Amino acid sequence: MVNLLAVFFLVAASGLTAPAQETRQQVNIDWDKTVIVSKSMPTLQVVTNPMLNPGAPIHDGSFAALKALGADYVRYVPWLPYPKIAVAELDPPTKDKTSWDFTYIDPVTKDFLAATEGHSTIINFSTIPAWMFRTDQPVKYPDDPNQVFWHYTQGTELRDPTGKELGDYFGRLVSWYTKGGFTDENAKKHESGYHYTFPYWEVLNEIESEHSTTPEDYTKRYDAMVEGIRKVSPDTKFMGLALAAPGDNPKYFEYFLNPKNHKPGIPLDYISFHFYATPALDENLDGWQHTFFNQARGFLATTRYILAIRDRLSPQTKIDTDELGVILPTDNTPADKLPLPAAYWNAAGALYGYLFVELAKQGVDVIGESQLVGYPTQYPSVSMIDYNNGKPNARYWVLKLLKDNFRPGDKMVAEKAGKEDAPSDVTVQGFITPQGKKVLLVNRTNKEKIVTLSPELQNASSLTVDEATGDEAPRAGKAEGADFKLAPFAVTVLSVQ
Repeated sequence: MVNLLAVFFLVAASGLTAPAQETRQQVNIDWDKTVIVSKSMPTLQVVTNPMLNPGAPIHDGSFAALKALGADYVRYVPWLPYPKIAVAELDPPTKDKTSWDFTYIDPVTKDFLAATEGHSTIINFSTIPAWMFRTDQPVKYPDDPNQVFWHYTQGTELRDPTGKELGDYFGRLVSWYTKGGFTDENAKKHESGYHYTFPYWEVLNEIESEHSTTPEDYTKRYDAMVEGIRKVSPDTKFMGLALAAPGDNPKYFEYFLNPKNHKPGIPLDYISFHFYATPALDENLDGWQHTFFNQARGFLATTRYILAIRDRLSPQTKIDTDELGVILPTDNTPADKLPLPAAYWNAAGALYGYLFVELAKQGVDVIGESQLVGYPTQYPSVSMIDYNNGKPNARYWVLKLLKDNFRPGDKMVAEKAGKEDAPSDVTVQGFITPQGKKVLLVNRTNKEKIVTLSPELQNASSLTVDEATGDEAPRAGKAEGADFKLAPFAVTVLSVQ
């Protein structure tokens, strides 16, 4: 007692004050106040690369995880770094022969379609054959299908400005998978035996980067591809733009979404665009906790403007944010071989959880996390599979947690009013679902947080993804009393029956 008094008088004499206890965030849901009826579907994209080839070390684990997820609107993208895995006709046809070859394309495509059987998919063969563009020299591609080649998309002008050659190529490609084969430029038949259904087709990818495509040129190419594909797959719906930097040039949205700029009858079913948080090279987890979410708020503001353009020009067009994630500045450099801190995967997972809530409140239809498999030299920080052991990491488990608990038709409800200066480091969102009342909690900080639950939540069951769960499924638990602890970057669903 004497020592405690001495400390008290010493603090008082020095004019210092004892540190104040942190005010705890209240979790108090107004179940009677609906903010919006959700129409949002959480999902992911699968980008082809050699690690998804049959026989690759993490092939089996990756496709097993995709099948177990059971998501809809899964985006499939064979793309430019591996021309032989992405382009079915690598050389221009002559009167004597064509170069159609699906040898390296079919195996991964078939595995993808098997893993997503019974669920909707968005197919995007995103790479136009290089020979279709005017270039000073023919574009040479590696003989090795697994050799990365970043310079395939050369040229800006199509050699056939009408777009018919482009539309015919994609029509034949789709016919290979949906009609059992196709007839090539020389009237030769190519048989596949495949009769898949492609409910959605996304037209090209990150167009402002690939071939420096203008809004006007993209719109012409979109129309040509839609015409070519609809001849063989008339029930397919289409998605356009897939912009890498949607905030850089609003003309893409202004021009593309104006029906007057399209041929008569061309559908504008969906538009799509992307977001990746990108921190500075010298940041660590303490910096990431701010950068990730600050940049996400900028993206959410951009999304509001895009929706306003959509509502004015083509209100029936739906929205897919089909690449959401983090790209660290070490990706695709020698430093990307160094292991990331385990909590990084939780930080990136928490970012997706936050974006899911905020985009759903804006009425975005599809909210896609990027991507199933990355690894050193191939955007390792974006992976949802641990490329060392083939097991799903925390980013995957956050997606599965959201997909298993929240669906279109759920009511998103408000929080009860509290103090204006109350802390808000934890995203809190209540849902009324067919299975009962649920609350999603996302700790957006690199610190443990304790929130105070309202009485009705104090006996709720919980499912949590945090650093302790690692590459394992969400941890089941139960709220016990008013105080609920969230580890750094934890994502939790509380369920009240």
